[in-house]
Amino acid sequence: MAHRKESVPSPRGISQRVTFGPLVRCASPLYSDMPWCLCSEDLFSTFKMDLDIQCEEMNPSRWAELLSTMKSCSTIRLDDCNLSSSNCKDLSSIIHTNPSLKELKLNNNELGDAGIEYLCKGLLTPSCSLQKLWLQNCNLTSASCETLRSVLSAQPSLTELHVGDNKLGTAGVKVLCQGLMNPNCKLQKLQLEYCELTADIVEALNAALQAKPTLKELSLSNNTLGDTAVKQLCRGLVEASCDLELLHLENCGITSDSCRDISAVLSSKPSLLDLAVGDNKIGDTGLALLCQGLLHPNCKIQKLWLWDCDLTSASCKDLSRVFSTKETLLEVSLIDNNLRDSGMEMLCQALKDPKAHLQELWVRECGLTAACCKAVSSVLSVNKHLQVLHIGENKLGNAGVEILCEGLLHPNCNIHSLWLGNCDITAACCATLANVMVTKQNLTELDLSYNTLEDEGVMKLCEAVRNPNCKMQQLILYDIFWGPEVDDELKALEEARPDVKIIS
Repeated sequence: MAHRKESVPSPRGISQRVTFGPLVRCASPLYSDMPWCLCSEDLFSTFKMDLDIQCEEMNPSRWAELLSTMKSCSTIRLDDCNLSSSNCKDLSSIIHTNPSLKELKLNNNELGDAGIEYLCKGLLTPSCSLQKLWLQNCNLTSASCETLRSVLSAQPSLTELHVGDNKLGTAGVKVLCQGLMNPNCKLQKLQLEYCELTADIVEALNAALQAKPTLKELSLSNNTLGDTAVKQLCRGLVEASCDLELLHLENCGITSDSCRDISAVLSSKPSLLDLAVGDNKIGDTGLALLCQGLLHPNCKIQKLWLWDCDLTSASCKDLSRVFSTKETLLEVSLIDNNLRDSGMEMLCQALKDPKAHLQELWVRECGLTAACCKAVSSVLSVNKHLQVLHIGENKLGNAGVEILCEGLLHPNCNIHSLWLGNCDITAACCATLANVMVTKQNLTELDLSYNTLEDEGVMKLCEAVRNPNCKMQQLILYDIFWGPEVDDELKALEEARPDVKIIS
Protein backbone atom coordinates (compact mmCIF):
# COMPACT_ATOMS: atom_id res chain seq x y z
CA MET A 1 0.00 0.00 0.00
CA ALA A 2 1.33 3.44 -0.90
CA HIS A 3 3.01 5.45 1.79
CA ARG A 4 1.55 8.88 2.38
CA LYS A 5 1.89 11.51 5.01
CA GLU A 6 -0.27 10.57 7.93
CA SER A 7 -3.19 12.89 8.54
CA VAL A 8 -3.93 12.51 12.22
CA PRO A 9 -7.67 12.01 12.73
CA SER A 10 -9.75 14.01 15.12
CA PRO A 11 -10.69 12.15 18.33
CA ARG A 12 -14.11 11.33 16.91
CA GLY A 13 -12.83 10.57 13.43
CA ILE A 14 -15.13 13.23 12.03
CA SER A 15 -14.20 16.45 10.29
CA GLN A 16 -17.14 18.73 9.87
CA ARG A 17 -16.50 22.35 9.02
CA VAL A 18 -20.14 23.23 8.50
CA THR A 19 -23.19 22.86 10.68
CA PHE A 20 -26.68 23.64 9.61
CA GLY A 21 -29.80 25.26 10.88
CA PRO A 22 -28.82 28.76 12.03
CA LEU A 23 -25.06 28.20 11.69
CA VAL A 24 -23.18 27.95 8.40
CA ARG A 25 -19.57 28.38 7.33
CA CYS A 26 -18.91 31.49 5.23
CA ALA A 27 -16.12 31.31 2.65
CA SER A 28 -16.23 35.06 2.06
CA PRO A 29 -12.94 36.85 2.84
CA LEU A 30 -15.01 39.43 4.70
CA TYR A 31 -15.63 36.79 7.37
CA SER A 32 -12.32 34.91 7.16
CA ASP A 33 -11.58 35.65 10.81
CA MET A 34 -14.92 34.24 11.95
CA PRO A 35 -15.13 30.43 12.13
CA TRP A 36 -18.92 30.56 12.35
CA CYS A 37 -21.44 33.14 11.23
CA LEU A 38 -25.13 33.58 11.91
CA CYS A 39 -26.52 34.01 8.41
CA SER A 40 -29.89 35.03 7.12
CA GLU A 41 -31.11 33.44 3.92
CA ASP A 42 -30.17 36.62 2.00
CA LEU A 43 -26.63 36.53 3.32
CA PHE A 44 -26.50 32.79 2.70
CA SER A 45 -27.35 33.31 -0.97
CA THR A 46 -24.83 36.16 -1.30
CA PHE A 47 -21.71 34.30 -0.13
CA LYS A 48 -20.32 31.00 -1.30
CA MET A 49 -20.41 28.20 1.26
CA ASP A 50 -18.26 25.14 1.78
CA LEU A 51 -19.82 21.89 2.94
CA ASP A 52 -17.25 19.46 4.34
CA ILE A 53 -18.54 16.40 6.20
CA GLN A 54 -16.81 13.07 6.81
CA CYS A 55 -17.91 9.82 8.40
CA GLU A 56 -21.54 10.69 9.03
CA GLU A 57 -24.43 8.33 8.40
CA MET A 58 -27.06 10.13 6.32
CA ASN A 59 -30.62 9.54 7.47
CA PRO A 60 -33.41 11.00 5.26
CA SER A 61 -34.08 14.06 7.44
CA ARG A 62 -30.39 14.95 7.66
CA TRP A 63 -29.97 14.49 3.90
CA ALA A 64 -32.97 16.72 3.18
CA GLU A 65 -31.51 19.37 5.46
CA LEU A 66 -28.18 19.24 3.64
CA LEU A 67 -29.76 19.38 0.18
CA SER A 68 -31.25 22.80 0.83
CA THR A 69 -27.79 24.07 1.77
CA MET A 70 -25.97 22.50 -1.17
CA LYS A 71 -27.80 24.81 -3.57
CA SER A 72 -25.42 27.64 -2.61
CA CYS A 73 -22.17 25.70 -1.99
CA SER A 74 -19.04 26.15 -4.07
CA THR A 75 -17.52 23.02 -2.52
CA ILE A 76 -19.29 19.83 -1.40
CA ARG A 77 -17.26 17.13 0.33
CA LEU A 78 -19.12 14.08 1.64
CA ASP A 79 -16.49 11.39 2.16
CA ASP A 80 -17.46 8.21 4.04
CA CYS A 81 -21.10 9.22 4.42
CA ASN A 82 -22.73 5.92 3.37
CA LEU A 83 -24.14 7.49 0.20
CA SER A 84 -25.64 5.34 -2.52
CA SER A 85 -26.95 5.71 -6.06
CA SER A 86 -30.21 7.19 -4.76
CA ASN A 87 -28.30 10.12 -3.27
CA CYS A 88 -26.69 10.67 -6.67
CA LYS A 89 -30.08 11.55 -8.15
CA ASP A 90 -30.30 14.48 -5.75
CA LEU A 91 -26.67 15.46 -6.30
CA SER A 92 -27.24 15.48 -10.05
CA SER A 93 -30.02 18.01 -9.53
CA ILE A 94 -27.72 20.12 -7.34
CA ILE A 95 -25.03 20.10 -10.04
CA HIS A 96 -27.62 21.19 -12.59
CA THR A 97 -29.11 24.02 -10.51
CA ASN A 98 -25.96 25.30 -8.74
CA PRO A 99 -23.58 26.86 -11.29
CA SER A 100 -21.28 28.05 -8.47
CA LEU A 101 -20.38 24.44 -7.52
CA LYS A 102 -16.69 23.94 -8.33
CA GLU A 103 -15.64 20.89 -6.30
CA LEU A 104 -17.51 17.65 -5.54
CA LYS A 105 -15.83 15.04 -3.35
CA LEU A 106 -17.63 11.73 -2.74
CA ASN A 107 -14.83 9.33 -1.80
CA ASN A 108 -15.53 6.05 0.00
CA ASN A 109 -19.23 5.83 -0.76
CA GLU A 110 -21.03 2.90 -2.44
CA LEU A 111 -22.25 4.90 -5.42
CA GLY A 112 -21.74 2.16 -8.01
CA ASP A 113 -22.05 2.52 -11.75
CA ALA A 114 -25.73 3.44 -11.43
CA GLY A 115 -24.85 6.37 -9.17
CA ILE A 116 -22.29 7.69 -11.63
CA GLU A 117 -24.88 7.45 -14.39
CA TYR A 118 -27.13 9.80 -12.38
CA LEU A 119 -24.28 12.16 -11.49
CA CYS A 120 -23.15 12.50 -15.07
CA LYS A 121 -26.60 13.65 -16.18
CA GLY A 122 -26.01 16.73 -14.06
CA LEU A 123 -22.39 17.04 -15.15
CA LEU A 124 -23.43 17.09 -18.81
CA THR A 125 -25.82 20.03 -18.43
CA PRO A 126 -24.64 23.35 -19.93
CA SER A 127 -24.99 25.13 -16.57
CA CYS A 128 -22.43 22.83 -14.89
CA SER A 129 -19.06 24.46 -14.20
CA LEU A 130 -17.57 21.79 -11.92
CA GLN A 131 -13.76 21.81 -11.84
CA LYS A 132 -12.82 19.00 -9.43
CA LEU A 133 -14.47 15.57 -9.13
CA TRP A 134 -13.39 12.97 -6.54
CA LEU A 135 -14.84 9.46 -6.81
CA GLN A 136 -12.20 7.33 -5.08
CA ASN A 137 -13.34 3.95 -3.75
CA CYS A 138 -16.93 4.30 -4.95
CA ASN A 139 -17.40 0.73 -6.23
CA LEU A 140 -17.10 1.74 -9.89
CA THR A 141 -16.30 -0.64 -12.72
CA SER A 142 -15.39 -0.22 -16.37
CA ALA A 143 -19.09 0.40 -17.04
CA SER A 144 -18.73 3.89 -15.52
CA CYS A 145 -15.93 4.85 -17.89
CA GLU A 146 -18.12 5.40 -20.94
CA THR A 147 -20.24 7.85 -18.96
CA LEU A 148 -17.17 9.61 -17.59
CA ARG A 149 -15.71 9.73 -21.09
CA SER A 150 -18.76 11.73 -22.18
CA VAL A 151 -18.17 14.20 -19.35
CA LEU A 152 -14.48 14.60 -20.25
CA SER A 153 -15.46 15.24 -23.87
CA ALA A 154 -18.21 17.72 -23.07
CA GLN A 155 -17.04 19.67 -20.00
CA PRO A 156 -13.99 21.91 -20.52
CA SER A 157 -14.41 23.24 -16.97
CA LEU A 158 -13.38 19.87 -15.47
CA THR A 159 -9.67 20.03 -14.57
CA GLU A 160 -9.36 17.25 -11.94
CA LEU A 161 -10.63 13.67 -11.99
CA HIS A 162 -9.83 11.32 -9.10
CA VAL A 163 -11.12 7.79 -9.69
CA GLY A 164 -8.56 5.67 -7.84
CA ASP A 165 -9.48 2.59 -5.76
CA ASN A 166 -12.08 1.49 -8.33
CA LYS A 167 -11.97 -1.64 -10.49
CA LEU A 168 -11.95 0.23 -13.76
CA GLY A 169 -9.44 -2.10 -15.36
CA THR A 170 -7.35 -1.51 -18.45
CA ALA A 171 -10.36 -1.66 -20.78
CA GLY A 172 -12.22 1.00 -18.78
CA VAL A 173 -9.30 3.43 -18.59
CA LYS A 174 -8.72 3.05 -22.33
CA VAL A 175 -12.24 4.43 -22.74
CA LEU A 176 -11.38 7.33 -20.39
CA CYS A 177 -8.33 8.07 -22.54
CA GLN A 178 -10.63 8.56 -25.53
CA GLY A 179 -12.31 11.35 -23.58
CA LEU A 180 -8.93 12.82 -22.70
CA MET A 181 -8.06 13.06 -26.38
CA ASN A 182 -11.17 15.10 -27.17
CA PRO A 183 -10.22 18.76 -27.92
CA ASN A 184 -12.86 19.96 -25.44
CA CYS A 185 -11.16 18.16 -22.56
CA LYS A 186 -8.93 20.45 -20.47
CA LEU A 187 -8.08 17.97 -17.71
CA GLN A 188 -4.99 18.82 -15.66
CA LYS A 189 -4.99 16.12 -12.97
CA LEU A 190 -5.78 12.43 -13.42
CA GLN A 191 -5.58 10.02 -10.48
CA LEU A 192 -5.77 6.29 -11.32
CA GLU A 193 -4.27 4.54 -8.28
CA TYR A 194 -5.48 1.01 -7.50
CA CYS A 195 -7.47 0.72 -10.74
CA GLU A 196 -6.26 -2.79 -11.70
CA LEU A 197 -4.31 -1.49 -14.69
CA THR A 198 -1.80 -3.63 -16.57
CA ALA A 199 0.99 -2.94 -19.04
CA ASP A 200 -1.54 -2.82 -21.89
CA ILE A 201 -2.77 0.60 -20.75
CA VAL A 202 0.41 2.47 -21.67
CA GLU A 203 -0.22 2.85 -25.38
CA ALA A 204 -3.56 4.58 -24.70
CA LEU A 205 -1.99 6.76 -21.99
CA ASN A 206 0.84 7.83 -24.28
CA ALA A 207 -1.63 8.76 -27.00
CA ALA A 208 -3.57 10.86 -24.50
CA LEU A 209 -0.36 12.52 -23.27
CA GLN A 210 0.55 13.44 -26.83
CA ALA A 211 -2.88 14.95 -27.42
CA LYS A 212 -3.32 16.67 -24.05
CA PRO A 213 -0.73 19.40 -23.34
CA THR A 214 -2.85 20.64 -20.40
CA LEU A 215 -2.18 17.51 -18.28
CA LYS A 216 -0.09 18.42 -15.22
CA GLU A 217 -0.49 15.46 -12.83
CA LEU A 218 -0.64 11.72 -13.50
CA SER A 219 -0.88 9.18 -10.69
CA LEU A 220 -0.67 5.48 -11.60
CA SER A 221 0.53 4.06 -8.28
CA ASN A 222 -0.48 0.57 -7.13
CA ASN A 223 -1.05 -0.87 -10.59
CA THR A 224 0.95 -3.83 -11.96
CA LEU A 225 2.61 -2.04 -14.86
CA GLY A 226 6.11 -3.55 -14.73
CA ASP A 227 9.37 -2.32 -16.23
CA THR A 228 8.49 -2.68 -19.91
CA ALA A 229 5.37 -0.55 -19.59
CA VAL A 230 7.02 2.08 -17.39
CA LYS A 231 9.90 2.45 -19.85
CA GLN A 232 7.39 2.86 -22.68
CA LEU A 233 5.46 5.43 -20.62
CA CYS A 234 8.62 7.41 -19.87
CA ARG A 235 9.60 7.50 -23.54
CA GLY A 236 6.15 8.84 -24.32
CA LEU A 237 6.52 11.49 -21.62
CA VAL A 238 9.85 12.64 -23.03
CA GLU A 239 8.25 13.11 -26.45
CA ALA A 240 4.93 14.57 -25.22
CA SER A 241 4.31 18.31 -25.27
CA CYS A 242 2.60 18.30 -21.86
CA ASP A 243 4.39 20.04 -19.00
CA LEU A 244 3.87 17.27 -16.45
CA GLU A 245 4.43 18.43 -12.86
CA LEU A 246 3.57 15.27 -10.89
CA LEU A 247 4.27 11.62 -11.71
CA HIS A 248 3.40 8.92 -9.15
CA LEU A 249 4.49 5.35 -9.88
CA GLU A 250 4.56 3.79 -6.41
CA ASN A 251 4.20 0.00 -6.18
CA CYS A 252 4.15 -0.49 -9.96
CA GLY A 253 6.57 -3.41 -10.16
CA ILE A 254 9.51 -1.21 -11.13
CA THR A 255 13.12 -2.39 -10.80
CA SER A 256 16.43 -0.75 -11.66
CA ASP A 257 15.70 -1.57 -15.32
CA SER A 258 13.21 1.33 -15.50
CA CYS A 259 15.39 3.91 -13.78
CA ARG A 260 17.38 5.06 -16.78
CA ASP A 261 14.13 5.97 -18.57
CA ILE A 262 12.71 7.70 -15.48
CA SER A 263 15.98 9.59 -15.25
CA ALA A 264 15.51 10.72 -18.86
CA VAL A 265 12.14 12.20 -17.90
CA LEU A 266 13.79 14.07 -15.02
CA SER A 267 16.46 15.54 -17.26
CA SER A 268 14.11 16.47 -20.12
CA LYS A 269 11.10 17.80 -18.17
CA PRO A 270 11.97 20.88 -16.06
CA SER A 271 8.24 21.08 -15.30
CA LEU A 272 8.40 17.86 -13.23
CA LEU A 273 8.30 18.85 -9.56
CA ASP A 274 6.96 15.75 -7.79
CA LEU A 275 8.20 12.19 -8.41
CA ALA A 276 7.04 9.23 -6.30
CA VAL A 277 8.53 5.79 -6.96
CA GLY A 278 8.24 4.34 -3.47
CA ASP A 279 7.57 0.65 -2.82
CA ASN A 280 9.52 -0.41 -5.91
CA LYS A 281 12.65 -2.53 -5.65
CA ILE A 282 14.99 -0.22 -7.56
CA GLY A 283 17.91 -0.77 -5.17
CA ASP A 284 21.17 1.17 -5.04
CA THR A 285 21.79 0.57 -8.76
CA GLY A 286 18.46 2.12 -9.74
CA LEU A 287 18.95 5.04 -7.37
CA ALA A 288 22.32 5.82 -8.94
CA LEU A 289 20.63 6.01 -12.35
CA LEU A 290 17.85 8.25 -11.00
CA CYS A 291 20.43 10.60 -9.51
CA GLN A 292 21.88 11.21 -12.96
CA GLY A 293 18.59 12.77 -13.97
CA LEU A 294 18.14 14.51 -10.63
CA LEU A 295 21.54 16.19 -10.99
CA HIS A 296 20.86 17.38 -14.53
CA PRO A 297 20.61 21.20 -14.77
CA ASN A 298 17.16 20.89 -16.38
CA CYS A 299 15.75 19.01 -13.40
CA LYS A 300 13.77 21.23 -11.00
CA ILE A 301 12.41 18.50 -8.73
CA GLN A 302 10.88 19.63 -5.42
CA LYS A 303 9.43 16.43 -3.93
CA LEU A 304 11.01 12.97 -4.13
CA TRP A 305 9.48 9.85 -2.56
CA LEU A 306 11.76 6.83 -2.35
CA TRP A 307 10.28 4.90 0.56
CA ASP A 308 10.87 1.12 0.71
CA CYS A 309 13.06 1.00 -2.40
CA ASP A 310 15.66 -1.47 -1.09
CA LEU A 311 18.22 1.31 -0.63
CA THR A 312 21.25 0.93 1.63
CA SER A 313 23.92 3.29 2.90
CA ALA A 314 25.57 2.92 -0.52
CA SER A 315 22.80 5.08 -2.01
CA CYS A 316 23.47 7.90 0.42
CA LYS A 317 26.62 9.00 -1.39
CA ASP A 318 24.58 9.70 -4.54
CA LEU A 319 21.72 11.21 -2.57
CA SER A 320 24.18 13.47 -0.73
CA ARG A 321 25.24 15.00 -4.02
CA VAL A 322 21.60 15.65 -4.86
CA PHE A 323 20.91 17.18 -1.42
CA SER A 324 23.89 19.53 -1.59
CA THR A 325 23.46 20.69 -5.20
CA LYS A 326 19.74 20.63 -6.02
CA GLU A 327 18.42 23.81 -4.42
CA THR A 328 14.88 23.17 -5.67
CA LEU A 329 14.56 19.94 -3.65
CA LEU A 330 12.27 20.56 -0.67
CA GLU A 331 10.89 17.18 0.47
CA VAL A 332 12.35 13.67 0.52
CA SER A 333 10.95 10.41 1.92
CA LEU A 334 13.40 7.57 2.53
CA ILE A 335 11.20 5.62 4.93
CA ASP A 336 11.87 1.90 5.37
CA ASN A 337 15.26 1.82 3.67
CA ASN A 338 18.27 0.29 5.39
CA LEU A 339 20.38 3.46 5.43
CA ARG A 340 22.00 2.82 8.81
CA ASP A 341 23.97 5.38 10.80
CA SER A 342 26.74 5.61 8.20
CA GLY A 343 24.26 6.53 5.46
CA MET A 344 22.48 9.08 7.66
CA GLU A 345 25.79 10.72 8.52
CA MET A 346 26.53 11.19 4.80
CA LEU A 347 23.11 12.79 4.28
CA CYS A 348 23.65 15.08 7.26
CA GLN A 349 26.97 16.27 5.91
CA ALA A 350 25.20 17.25 2.67
CA LEU A 351 22.38 18.98 4.54
CA LYS A 352 24.89 21.35 6.13
CA ASP A 353 25.83 22.66 2.68
CA PRO A 354 24.47 26.20 2.11
CA LYS A 355 22.87 25.01 -1.16
CA ALA A 356 20.77 22.41 0.67
CA HIS A 357 17.25 23.86 1.00
CA LEU A 358 15.44 20.71 2.08
CA GLN A 359 12.40 21.47 4.25
CA GLU A 360 11.07 17.96 5.00
CA LEU A 361 13.02 14.75 5.61
CA TRP A 362 11.34 11.42 6.33
CA VAL A 363 13.72 8.74 7.61
CA ARG A 364 11.46 6.51 9.70
CA GLU A 365 12.47 2.87 10.07
CA CYS A 366 15.91 3.31 8.50
CA GLY A 367 18.01 1.30 10.97
CA LEU A 368 19.27 4.37 12.82
CA THR A 369 20.63 4.44 16.37
CA ALA A 370 21.95 7.02 18.81
CA ALA A 371 25.25 6.90 16.92
CA CYS A 372 23.92 9.16 14.14
CA CYS A 373 22.20 11.68 16.44
CA LYS A 374 25.24 13.94 16.79
CA ALA A 375 25.27 14.38 13.01
CA VAL A 376 21.52 15.06 12.93
CA SER A 377 21.83 17.52 15.80
CA SER A 378 24.59 19.32 13.92
CA VAL A 379 22.25 19.73 10.92
CA LEU A 380 19.52 21.14 13.17
CA SER A 381 21.90 23.77 14.51
CA VAL A 382 23.06 24.86 11.04
CA ASN A 383 20.25 24.30 8.52
CA LYS A 384 17.53 26.94 8.88
CA HIS A 385 15.43 25.48 6.07
CA LEU A 386 14.56 22.12 7.64
CA GLN A 387 11.06 22.28 9.15
CA VAL A 388 9.80 18.68 9.28
CA LEU A 389 11.81 15.72 10.55
CA HIS A 390 10.25 12.24 10.76
CA ILE A 391 12.82 10.01 12.43
CA GLY A 392 10.57 7.63 14.36
CA GLU A 393 10.80 3.83 14.49
CA ASN A 394 14.56 4.02 14.93
CA LYS A 395 16.36 2.88 18.10
CA LEU A 396 17.59 6.30 19.13
CA GLY A 397 16.94 5.81 22.84
CA ASN A 398 17.08 8.50 25.51
CA ALA A 399 20.75 9.20 24.83
CA GLY A 400 20.13 9.83 21.13
CA VAL A 401 17.10 12.05 21.70
CA GLU A 402 18.98 14.08 24.33
CA ILE A 403 21.62 14.81 21.67
CA LEU A 404 18.92 15.72 19.13
CA CYS A 405 17.46 18.18 21.63
CA GLU A 406 20.76 20.07 21.74
CA GLY A 407 20.31 20.84 18.06
CA LEU A 408 16.59 21.54 18.48
CA LEU A 409 17.38 24.17 21.11
CA HIS A 410 19.87 25.97 18.86
CA PRO A 411 18.65 29.42 17.71
CA ASN A 412 19.12 28.39 14.06
CA CYS A 413 16.78 25.41 14.35
CA ASN A 414 13.44 25.99 12.66
CA ILE A 415 11.78 22.57 13.12
CA HIS A 416 7.97 22.80 13.17
CA SER A 417 7.11 19.09 13.15
CA LEU A 418 9.12 16.36 14.90
CA TRP A 419 8.13 12.68 14.87
CA LEU A 420 9.85 10.42 17.41
CA GLY A 421 7.35 7.59 17.68
CA ASN A 422 8.68 4.18 18.75
CA CYS A 423 12.24 5.42 19.42
CA ASP A 424 12.81 3.61 22.74
CA ILE A 425 12.26 6.81 24.74
CA THR A 426 11.34 6.66 28.42
CA ALA A 427 10.23 9.14 31.09
CA ALA A 428 13.90 9.99 31.73
CA CYS A 429 13.96 11.96 28.46
CA CYS A 430 10.72 13.89 28.98
CA ALA A 431 12.17 16.75 31.02
CA THR A 432 14.47 17.62 28.12
CA LEU A 433 11.63 17.28 25.59
CA ALA A 434 9.42 19.47 27.79
CA ASN A 435 12.15 22.12 27.80
CA VAL A 436 12.21 22.04 23.99
CA MET A 437 8.42 22.40 23.88
CA VAL A 438 8.54 25.50 26.05
CA THR A 439 11.65 27.06 24.54
CA LYS A 440 11.11 26.48 20.81
CA GLN A 441 7.97 28.37 19.91
CA ASN A 442 8.20 27.30 16.27
CA LEU A 443 7.67 23.64 17.29
CA THR A 444 3.95 23.03 16.75
CA GLU A 445 3.73 19.25 16.25
CA LEU A 446 5.40 16.48 18.26
CA ASP A 447 4.78 12.74 17.96
CA LEU A 448 5.99 10.54 20.83
CA SER A 449 3.70 7.56 20.21
CA TYR A 450 4.66 3.98 21.11
CA ASN A 451 7.25 5.04 23.69
CA THR A 452 7.25 3.92 27.34
CA LEU A 453 6.78 7.37 28.88
CA GLU A 454 4.57 6.25 31.79
CA ASP A 455 2.75 8.68 34.10
CA GLU A 456 5.88 10.56 35.10
CA GLY A 457 6.88 11.38 31.54
CA VAL A 458 3.40 12.34 30.33
CA MET A 459 2.91 14.65 33.33
CA LYS A 460 6.11 16.51 32.42
CA LEU A 461 4.81 16.99 28.90
CA CYS A 462 1.46 18.24 30.25
CA GLU A 463 3.28 20.73 32.43
CA ALA A 464 5.06 22.04 29.35
CA VAL A 465 1.77 22.38 27.45
CA ARG A 466 0.37 24.47 30.31
CA ASN A 467 3.26 26.92 29.97
CA PRO A 468 2.07 29.96 27.95
CA ASN A 469 5.38 29.94 26.03
CA CYS A 470 4.51 26.55 24.56
CA LYS A 471 3.00 27.00 21.09
CA MET A 472 2.31 23.32 20.49
CA GLN A 473 -0.75 22.67 18.32
CA GLN A 474 -0.65 18.87 18.18
CA LEU A 475 0.88 16.42 20.65
CA ILE A 476 0.50 12.80 19.52
CA LEU A 477 0.65 10.07 22.17
CA TYR A 478 -0.77 6.91 20.60
CA ASP A 479 -0.45 3.64 22.50
CA ILE A 480 1.01 5.13 25.68
CA PHE A 481 -0.44 3.83 28.93
CA TRP A 482 -1.12 6.03 31.95
CA GLY A 483 -3.20 6.08 35.09
CA PRO A 484 -6.26 8.04 36.31
CA GLU A 485 -4.19 11.02 37.51
CA VAL A 486 -2.85 11.61 34.00
CA ASP A 487 -6.36 11.16 32.59
CA ASP A 488 -7.62 13.93 34.88
CA GLU A 489 -4.73 16.20 33.89
CA LEU A 490 -5.39 15.66 30.18
CA LYS A 491 -9.07 16.51 30.63
CA ALA A 492 -8.12 19.66 32.53
CA LEU A 493 -5.69 20.57 29.74
CA GLU A 494 -8.45 20.31 27.15
CA GLU A 495 -10.25 23.12 28.97
CA ALA A 496 -7.16 25.17 29.81
CA ARG A 497 -5.58 24.90 26.33
CA PRO A 498 -8.32 24.24 23.78
CA ASP A 499 -5.89 25.36 21.06
CA VAL A 500 -3.73 22.27 21.71
CA LYS A 501 -4.89 18.92 20.32
CA ILE A 502 -3.58 15.97 22.35
CA ILE A 503 -4.21 12.80 20.35
CA SER A 504 -4.03 9.42 22.04
